[in-house]
Amino acid sequence: MQFRFSRFYFFLTVLIFLVEVLIALYVHDDFVRPYVGDFLVVVLIYCFVRSFLQAGVVPVATGVLIFSYLVETAQYFNIVKLLGLAHSRAANIIIGNYFAWEDIIAYTLGIIATVGVEMFFRRKKAPAAAPPPVGK
Repeated sequence: MQFRFSRFYFFLTVLIFLVEVLIALYVHDDFVRPYVGDFLVVVLIYCFVRSFLQAGVVPVATGVLIFSYLVETAQYFNIVKLLGLAHSRAANIIIGNYFAWEDIIAYTLGIIATVGVEMFFRRKKAPAAAPPPVGK
C-alpha cells in the first residue's frame, strides 16, 4: 500500500460527486435518490480513496464497505444528535439521521459492482499468456 495520486480515480471521484449533487438537488423520487444515491456513494468513496492510495481492489473495497456500515450503524444510534449537530443541515445530509436496511443493501451492491468493474478491466488490461510451445 502506497500513497500515490491517481488522476484517473480523482476524475471519477469528481464526476460521481457531481452526479450525487445533481441527484440531491433535482431528483425527488422514491428510487434514484434513495437507492442509486446510496449505491453511488460507496463508489464515490472508493474512487476517492484510490485517488490517493495505491492498494488492492478488495482491501480498499472492504474498507469502504465497513466504513459505510459503521456510518449506517451510527445513524441507528442517532449520532448526529449525540454529537450536538442535529441543527446542522450539512451533518444531517452527510452523516444521515436514520438507519435503513435498504441502505446496507445499496452499499453492498455498490461495492460488488465496483469490484466487478475493477476485475473486468484488470483482466482486459492484463497481457495474454504466451501460448505453449508447439511440439519439437
